[in-house]
Amino acid sequence: MNNFWNKIIYKIWSPFYDKIFNSGVFLKARKEIFKELTFNEDQHILFVGVGTGADLELIDCSSVHITAIDFSPDMLEKSKEKFKGTTIQFFEMDAQNMSFNDNSFDYVIGSLVLSVVPNPNICLHEMGRVVKNDGKIIVFDKFAPKNNKLSRTKKILRPIIKILGTDIGVEFEELYKDNSINLKLEEDKPIMLNGMYRKIVISKQV
Repeated sequence: MNNFWNKIIYKIWSPFYDKIFNSGVFLKARKEIFKELTFNEDQHILFVGVGTGADLELIDCSSVHITAIDFSPDMLEKSKEKFKGTTIQFFEMDAQNMSFNDNSFDYVIGSLVLSVVPNPNICLHEMGRVVKNDGKIIVFDKFAPKNNKLSRTKKILRPIIKILGTDIGVEFEELYKDNSINLKLEEDKPIMLNGMYRKIVISKQV
Protein backbone atom coordinates (compact mmCIF):
# COMPACT_ATOMS: atom_id res chain seq x y z
CA MET A 1 0.00 0.00 0.00
CA ASN A 2 1.09 3.58 -0.60
CA ASN A 3 -0.51 7.01 -0.43
CA PHE A 4 -1.03 7.25 -4.17
CA TRP A 5 -2.91 3.95 -4.31
CA ASN A 6 -4.91 4.77 -1.17
CA LYS A 7 -6.31 7.88 -2.81
CA ILE A 8 -7.42 5.82 -5.79
CA ILE A 9 -8.91 2.91 -3.86
CA TYR A 10 -10.77 5.11 -1.36
CA LYS A 11 -12.18 7.21 -4.18
CA ILE A 12 -13.69 3.92 -5.37
CA TRP A 13 -14.82 2.95 -1.85
CA SER A 14 -16.34 6.33 -0.93
CA PRO A 15 -19.81 5.99 -2.54
CA PHE A 16 -20.69 2.76 -0.69
CA TYR A 17 -18.26 2.66 2.28
CA ASP A 18 -21.03 3.36 4.81
CA LYS A 19 -23.15 0.48 3.54
CA ILE A 20 -20.45 -1.96 4.65
CA PHE A 21 -18.42 -0.32 7.41
CA ASN A 22 -21.15 1.77 9.07
CA SER A 23 -23.81 -0.91 9.36
CA GLY A 24 -24.30 -4.39 10.80
CA VAL A 25 -21.44 -5.76 12.88
CA PHE A 26 -19.25 -2.75 12.15
CA LEU A 27 -21.84 -0.30 13.45
CA LYS A 28 -22.33 -2.48 16.53
CA ALA A 29 -18.56 -2.48 17.09
CA ARG A 30 -18.32 1.29 16.69
CA LYS A 31 -21.10 1.76 19.23
CA GLU A 32 -19.20 -0.52 21.62
CA ILE A 33 -16.10 1.68 21.24
CA PHE A 34 -17.89 4.90 22.11
CA LYS A 35 -20.50 3.81 24.66
CA GLU A 36 -18.15 4.36 27.61
CA LEU A 37 -16.47 7.50 26.29
CA THR A 38 -17.55 10.85 27.71
CA PHE A 39 -16.09 14.12 26.51
CA ASN A 40 -16.05 17.47 28.32
CA GLU A 41 -16.92 20.77 26.65
CA ASP A 42 -13.40 22.14 26.86
CA GLN A 43 -11.72 19.07 25.38
CA HIS A 44 -10.16 18.89 21.93
CA ILE A 45 -10.72 15.66 20.00
CA LEU A 46 -8.88 14.54 16.87
CA PHE A 47 -10.31 11.90 14.53
CA VAL A 48 -7.50 10.44 12.44
CA GLY A 49 -8.67 8.85 9.21
CA VAL A 50 -12.23 10.04 9.79
CA GLY A 51 -13.37 8.62 6.45
CA THR A 52 -17.09 9.16 5.88
CA GLY A 53 -17.62 10.32 9.46
CA ALA A 54 -19.02 7.03 10.78
CA ASP A 55 -17.56 7.63 14.26
CA LEU A 56 -18.74 11.23 14.37
CA GLU A 57 -22.32 10.03 14.07
CA LEU A 58 -22.00 8.30 17.45
CA ILE A 59 -21.07 11.31 19.61
CA ASP A 60 -22.53 14.70 20.45
CA CYS A 61 -20.43 16.83 18.12
CA SER A 62 -21.88 20.07 19.49
CA SER A 63 -20.36 19.69 22.95
CA VAL A 64 -16.63 19.40 22.15
CA HIS A 65 -13.98 20.83 19.86
CA ILE A 66 -13.54 18.32 17.04
CA THR A 67 -10.88 18.18 14.34
CA ALA A 68 -11.09 15.46 11.69
CA ILE A 69 -8.53 14.50 9.07
CA ASP A 70 -8.37 12.08 6.17
CA PHE A 71 -5.98 11.55 3.30
CA SER A 72 -8.77 10.77 0.84
CA PRO A 73 -10.55 13.92 -0.40
CA ASP A 74 -13.49 11.81 -1.56
CA MET A 75 -14.00 10.18 1.83
CA LEU A 76 -13.52 13.51 3.58
CA GLU A 77 -16.15 15.12 1.37
CA LYS A 78 -18.69 12.55 2.61
CA SER A 79 -17.97 13.65 6.19
CA LYS A 80 -18.26 17.31 5.31
CA GLU A 81 -21.64 16.73 3.67
CA LYS A 82 -22.97 14.91 6.74
CA PHE A 83 -21.79 17.56 9.18
CA LYS A 84 -22.36 20.70 7.17
CA GLY A 85 -23.10 23.62 9.48
CA THR A 86 -21.28 22.16 12.49
CA THR A 87 -18.13 23.51 14.11
CA ILE A 88 -16.09 20.43 13.15
CA GLN A 89 -12.85 21.34 11.40
CA PHE A 90 -12.02 19.06 8.48
CA PHE A 91 -8.57 18.82 6.92
CA GLU A 92 -7.18 16.73 4.09
CA MET A 93 -4.02 15.46 5.76
CA ASP A 94 -1.64 12.51 5.91
CA ALA A 95 -1.93 10.73 9.27
CA GLN A 96 1.77 9.89 8.99
CA ASN A 97 2.74 13.56 8.82
CA MET A 98 0.29 15.72 10.73
CA SER A 99 0.74 19.47 10.80
CA PHE A 100 -0.55 19.88 14.38
CA ASN A 101 1.67 20.95 17.25
CA ASP A 102 2.82 18.50 19.89
CA ASN A 103 0.39 17.88 22.77
CA SER A 104 -2.59 19.45 21.00
CA PHE A 105 -5.48 17.06 21.72
CA ASP A 106 -7.09 15.46 24.76
CA TYR A 107 -8.20 12.44 22.71
CA VAL A 108 -6.91 11.06 19.42
CA ILE A 109 -9.25 8.53 17.83
CA GLY A 110 -8.20 6.27 14.99
CA SER A 111 -10.71 3.81 13.56
CA LEU A 112 -9.50 1.46 10.83
CA VAL A 113 -6.53 3.68 10.05
CA LEU A 114 -3.43 1.84 11.30
CA SER A 115 -4.29 -1.04 8.97
CA VAL A 116 -4.62 1.36 6.03
CA VAL A 117 -1.66 3.76 6.16
CA PRO A 118 1.57 2.65 4.45
CA ASN A 119 3.55 2.92 7.68
CA PRO A 120 1.50 2.26 10.84
CA ASN A 121 4.57 2.76 13.08
CA ILE A 122 4.89 6.36 11.93
CA CYS A 123 1.15 6.88 12.19
CA LEU A 124 1.01 5.68 15.81
CA HIS A 125 4.02 7.82 16.62
CA GLU A 126 2.24 10.87 15.17
CA MET A 127 -0.90 10.08 17.17
CA GLY A 128 1.25 9.89 20.29
CA ARG A 129 3.00 13.13 19.43
CA VAL A 130 -0.15 15.22 19.04
CA VAL A 131 -2.05 13.82 22.04
CA LYS A 132 -1.58 15.75 25.28
CA ASN A 133 0.28 14.39 28.28
CA ASP A 134 -2.26 12.31 30.24
CA GLY A 135 -4.42 12.27 27.10
CA LYS A 136 -5.70 9.11 25.46
CA ILE A 137 -5.47 7.40 22.08
CA ILE A 138 -8.47 5.26 21.16
CA VAL A 139 -7.91 2.68 18.42
CA PHE A 140 -10.44 0.46 16.69
CA ASP A 141 -8.76 -1.71 14.10
CA LYS A 142 -7.92 -5.19 12.88
CA PHE A 143 -4.60 -6.72 13.85
CA ALA A 144 -2.73 -9.97 13.45
CA PRO A 145 -3.17 -12.46 16.31
CA LYS A 146 -1.18 -11.77 19.44
CA ASN A 147 0.98 -14.81 18.75
CA ASN A 148 2.09 -12.96 15.58
CA LYS A 149 1.14 -15.88 13.36
CA LEU A 150 -1.36 -15.47 10.55
CA SER A 151 -3.20 -18.54 9.37
CA ARG A 152 -2.15 -19.97 6.04
CA THR A 153 -5.34 -18.67 4.44
CA LYS A 154 -4.74 -15.15 5.71
CA LYS A 155 -1.16 -15.25 4.49
CA ILE A 156 -2.42 -16.08 1.01
CA LEU A 157 -5.16 -13.44 1.14
CA ARG A 158 -3.05 -10.67 2.68
CA PRO A 159 -1.51 -9.27 -0.55
CA ILE A 160 -4.89 -9.42 -2.29
CA ILE A 161 -6.64 -7.60 0.55
CA LYS A 162 -3.89 -4.97 0.54
CA ILE A 163 -4.89 -4.10 -3.01
CA LEU A 164 -8.36 -3.32 -1.64
CA GLY A 165 -6.81 -0.75 0.70
CA THR A 166 -6.19 -2.49 4.01
CA ASP A 167 -3.76 -4.86 5.72
CA ILE A 168 -4.80 -7.83 7.85
CA GLY A 169 -1.26 -8.51 9.05
CA VAL A 170 -0.39 -5.45 11.15
CA GLU A 171 0.98 -6.52 14.53
CA PHE A 172 -0.12 -4.12 17.25
CA GLU A 173 2.36 -5.53 19.74
CA GLU A 174 5.22 -4.58 17.42
CA LEU A 175 3.81 -1.08 16.90
CA TYR A 176 3.51 -0.55 20.62
CA LYS A 177 6.95 -1.98 21.38
CA ASP A 178 8.71 0.06 18.70
CA ASN A 179 7.14 3.40 19.61
CA SER A 180 9.54 5.88 21.12
CA ILE A 181 6.93 8.10 22.80
CA ASN A 182 6.09 7.24 26.40
CA LEU A 183 2.79 5.46 25.83
CA LYS A 184 1.03 3.15 28.27
CA LEU A 185 -1.41 0.45 27.20
CA GLU A 186 -4.58 0.72 29.30
CA GLU A 187 -7.03 -1.53 27.47
CA ASP A 188 -6.82 -4.17 24.76
CA LYS A 189 -10.25 -5.69 24.17
CA PRO A 190 -11.55 -7.98 21.42
CA ILE A 191 -14.51 -6.37 19.66
CA MET A 192 -15.52 -8.53 16.70
CA LEU A 193 -14.61 -11.47 14.44
CA ASN A 194 -13.05 -13.53 17.22
CA GLY A 195 -10.73 -10.76 18.30
CA MET A 196 -9.40 -9.85 14.87
CA TYR A 197 -10.86 -6.38 15.52
CA ARG A 198 -9.84 -4.85 18.80
CA LYS A 199 -10.48 -1.79 20.93
CA ILE A 200 -7.21 -0.41 22.25
CA VAL A 201 -6.82 2.47 24.70
CA ILE A 202 -3.41 4.05 25.18
CA SER A 203 -2.50 6.89 27.50
CA LYS A 204 0.43 9.25 27.10
CA GLN A 205 2.55 9.51 30.21
CA VAL A 206 4.15 12.74 31.39
